[in-house]
Amino acid sequence: MKLGLYSITYLGLWYRGEALPLPAMITRAKQYGYDGIEIVGKRPHGNPLDWPTTRCRELRSIADGEGIDIFAVAANNDFSNPVPEVREAQICCVRDLVRMTADLGAPTLRVFLAWWGVTRHPQLASYDIAKRLWTVVLEAFPPEEIWSWCREALVECARYAEDAGVTLALQNHRPVIHDHQDVLRMVREVDSPSLKVCLDAPLMPDRSTDAIYQAARDVGPLQALSHFGGEFGRRPDGTMRGFDVFDGKVRGDTNQYYRDFVRAMQVIGYGGYLSYELCHNLPVVDGQTVDISYAHQQAQLAAEFMRDLIASADPLSASPTTFGRPA
Repeated sequence: MKLGLYSITYLGLWYRGEALPLPAMITRAKQYGYDGIEIVGKRPHGNPLDWPTTRCRELRSIADGEGIDIFAVAANNDFSNPVPEVREAQICCVRDLVRMTADLGAPTLRVFLAWWGVTRHPQLASYDIAKRLWTVVLEAFPPEEIWSWCREALVECARYAEDAGVTLALQNHRPVIHDHQDVLRMVREVDSPSLKVCLDAPLMPDRSTDAIYQAARDVGPLQALSHFGGEFGRRPDGTMRGFDVFDGKVRGDTNQYYRDFVRAMQVIGYGGYLSYELCHNLPVVDGQTVDISYAHQQAQLAAEFMRDLIASADPLSASPTTFGRPA
């Protein structure tokens, strides 16, 4: 597997300060030992309105010069809105992101079924307001109707992706999707060779060892992209420790379930990217949200953590019961 750096980390959203321009992020990615970058499809990084073909090719040339791959673009789309004009606008955005992905020479566009969005403030970004709005807008509609809107939009976008030679990777991300079985159900219903899976361990409702191996087996060759997150630090003995952070709260260590996930990916033969994202509320120090130096530190530590984990993970130690091997 290869290590990627997702540009949401440097969007100027969760830390105090401005976004890091993509050419500078490419330099950071190389410095910290990443193999490639994933570009978030929103301003100021990757909105397709700002990225005509010529500019995409220029950025690709910069990345090639640094030996850094541009392996994915990430849509922040919401196909669940009950207003047809809103859904159609979202389809237009994804269509343009497909074009941009192809122009960048990236093989994959990560997509959602639904997405709350994020509100911005100079000192604080938050999911809370957007989550409440999404709930109010959708509360009058049954889940199957919402599902059907999402499916219709994704069917159309899969056609655009197939025409452009791009793979859509559907992430196991709330709110319409609850687990990897929902992702697989949608992939079956869309029935397009251009739609695959982005299974992320932190988003799984059950991250026990057996659940992770079972999900990996269920997804199998459909796995096209994955992400990891959280924050990282060193123990007194110098070894790395990962902290699972969700909705701004620490939920415990990541070491065990990331080790399980890496082993499970190795077992199913996944050789693609694990992409690091710093995408949650960050610490406040002396009344100020931390600045970009915190993002630099975490991007560097995350690469070290996952690189060591990949190197040390032994797929032969995978759960014998899950994959049907004798104990």
